[in-house]
Amino acid sequence: MQTGKIGVTSENIFPVIKKFLYSDHEIFLREIVANAVDATQKMAAVAAKGEYTGDLTDQVVRVSFDKDAKTITVSDHGIGMTQEEVDKYINQIAFSSAGEFLDKYKDNIGAIIGHFGLGFYSAFMVSERVDIVTKSYKDGAKALKWSCDGSPEFTLEDAEKESFGTDIIMHIDSESEEFLDENRINQLLTKYCKFLPVSIAFGKEREWNESEKKMVETDKDKIINNTAPAWTRKPADLKDEDYKNFYHELYPGLEDPMFYIHLNVDYPFNLTGILYFPKIKNNIEIQKNKIQLYCNQVFVTDSVEGIVPEFLTLLHGVIDSPDIPLNVSRSYLQADSNVKKISSHITKKVADRLEEIFKTDRPQFEEKWDNLKLFIEYGVLTDEKFYERAQKFILLKNTEGKYYTLDEYKELIKANQTDKNDTTVYLYATDKDAQYTYIENAKAKGYDVLMLDGQLDIHFVNALEQKLEKSRFSRVDSDIVSRLIQKDEQTDVKMEQDDRNNLIQVFNSVTPTDATYIIEFEDLGSTAQPLVITQNEFMRRMKDMGAMSGMNFYAEAPNYYNLVVNTAHPLVGKVLDAEKATLGTELDAIKAELEPLNKQKADLETKKAGKKDDEIPQADKDALSDIEKQIDAIETKRNDKLHAFGKDTQLVKQLVDLALLANNMLKGEDLNKFVNRSIELLNNK
Repeated sequence: MQTGKIGVTSENIFPVIKKFLYSDHEIFLREIVANAVDATQKMAAVAAKGEYTGDLTDQVVRVSFDKDAKTITVSDHGIGMTQEEVDKYINQIAFSSAGEFLDKYKDNIGAIIGHFGLGFYSAFMVSERVDIVTKSYKDGAKALKWSCDGSPEFTLEDAEKESFGTDIIMHIDSESEEFLDENRINQLLTKYCKFLPVSIAFGKEREWNESEKKMVETDKDKIINNTAPAWTRKPADLKDEDYKNFYHELYPGLEDPMFYIHLNVDYPFNLTGILYFPKIKNNIEIQKNKIQLYCNQVFVTDSVEGIVPEFLTLLHGVIDSPDIPLNVSRSYLQADSNVKKISSHITKKVADRLEEIFKTDRPQFEEKWDNLKLFIEYGVLTDEKFYERAQKFILLKNTEGKYYTLDEYKELIKANQTDKNDTTVYLYATDKDAQYTYIENAKAKGYDVLMLDGQLDIHFVNALEQKLEKSRFSRVDSDIVSRLIQKDEQTDVKMEQDDRNNLIQVFNSVTPTDATYIIEFEDLGSTAQPLVITQNEFMRRMKDMGAMSGMNFYAEAPNYYNLVVNTAHPLVGKVLDAEKATLGTELDAIKAELEPLNKQKADLETKKAGKKDDEIPQADKDALSDIEKQIDAIETKRNDKLHAFGKDTQLVKQLVDLALLANNMLKGEDLNKFVNRSIELLNNK
C-alpha cells in the first residue's frame, strides 16, 4: 500500500473546497456524474481510434446509495486510471486531463466535459471520506483503491475490480445526510444531469404487479436522462412537433410556445440551443429565469440575469456552449468575455428571427403581437442594439385593432396630428372602456388613438419619445380634445372674470378631498359635456412610473386634476344663474366693500415699488398689512357663501359627479349618493 500527500500548496485547501469552491454544495453530484460521463466518452473515443477492441455494450453511468452505510456511489465503465494517472490527475489538484486528451483524440470525440480541474474534489464538500476504485482499460492494468479523508494524506492500494472503469464512493458526512435520500438524489440528477450525453441510471424501473397488487422493481435500469435532446440535433432533422415536445419536457404543464429559435453556431465560438417565445397571458406575472444554461449538456444555472441580456430572461429554453465556464460563480460568468460574446450573438439571432417572421408572415406576427409586445418592449428598454434591429418590426396597435410599424404610423398621423410646434402627437388610451368618451372625442376630430395597456407601456412611451424625432405621446384624457394637439386656432371664453372666480369656489366646494382640482374654463360647445376632468400627462406619467419602480417620492405625490368647465353648456349657465339669483345682492355688496380696499392696496404697492424694504416707512407697511387682512376676511366671507351655495345645490354636485363618473372615479358611497340624487332629480322634473 502506498501512502502520500496530495500535491497542494496549502494545508487548508480542503476547508476551502468544502466551504467556498462552489456557491451551492448540491452540485457535487453533478461534478462526479459529469466526470463519469467524461470517462465514458473517452472510452468511446479510444475504441473509435482502434486502441480498444473489446466489449463496449455497457456504457451506462450508474448512481446508487446506501442509507445505512451513508454512501453515494457513482460507477462508470469508462477509461479508468492507472497508478500513474491517479497520481497525476487526483493527487495533483486542479490538473485536468481533458486538454491533452482532446489534442490526442480530437478527431474521434464530440465533446469532453472534463476541463473541470477541481470537479472531483467537490465530493469533499459533502463527504468525510472519498474512495476511488478504478481500473484502466489498458492491457495488464491493475485495479486500485485510492482513499482520502479530507486531509492532504491519502492511501493507494491494490483492489479487486472485474472490469475497467471507475467507482467513486462518497462517505457522506453528518452535516450532509439530506443527500442520502432517494427523492433528493433523483431531484439533483433531474436538475443537473437530465440531458447528459451518456445514459445515467438511478435505481430500477417499477411496474404494477397484479398478483401482489403493488408496484415492484424490475431488472431494467431506470434511465433519468435524455441523451439526445432536441438542441443537440440538426434543425433539418426536427419537426415543429419535436420542438413542442421538447418544450413540454423542459416545462411540463405550460401552454405551447408561440415560436422558437434554434441556435447553432460554430464560429467564433461554439453555441447550440433552442429559445422559445412563451405566451405571456398576464403581464403582471412575468416569469424570468426560465432559460437553462448548459456546458456540453451539463446543467450550469437557470439564474441567467446578468449573463444574457435582461430582456432575454423572459424567454424560455436552453443555451449550451463549451465556452461557458462551468465551475465558477455567476459573477464570474457575467464578466467572462466568451459569455459576453455569446450574449451579443443571441440578441442578434433573436432580432433576426423576429424580423424574418414579420417579413414572411406578417398576419401571424400581428396575431401574436399582444404576447410578443412585452418581450420586445423589454428589449427596447434595456438593450440599445436590440432597438436598432427591432425598429423594423415594432408594431403599434390602435383602438380599432389595426397594426402599424413605427414608420407606417407616423405617416398615417403626421398630417392631422402635428401641432403648431411641428411636433407629431401620438394619442393613446390605456383603458378602452374607462376612456371611451375621450377616445370618441379624439376620433371626432379625425385623430387616431393607440391602445397602450401593457405593463411596460408607460416606460416604452418614454423611450419612444427620446428615439422618435419631434414626437410626443399624450393620453387622450390628459387634456380637453381641443388642446391635446395645439393648433393655431383658439376659442375665446365668453364669461366675465368675476363669474369665473365665483364658479371656481362653487365647484371646488364639492370636489373630492383626496386630490387637488384646478378649475379651468373653456368654450367646448353646447353639445360637449358640461364638466370634463383631465390629468396632466407629465404628472400622471411620473406617478405611474414611480408606482412601478418603487420611487415613493413620485408614487405618493398628491394627485392633481384639471376640472374644465364648459362655459358654452346650458347647465353651467343654469348654475351661474342660480348663483346670481341666490347670492347676487350679497356678492354685489361684498364687491362694493372690496373695491376701495383693493384701490388702497394698489396705491400702497405703487408707493413701495422699486424701494428696498428699509426705505419703506413703517406706517405704510402697517397700513398695507392691515388692508390685506381686511381683504382676506371679506374674501373668506364671500367664499364661504359660495361654498355653502355649491354644497346646497344638487345640480352642482350632480355635474361634478357626472365628470367623475365619466373618468371611472366615482365609487362606493359617493356613487350610491349619485344614483339616489339622480332618481330624486328625475322625480322632481
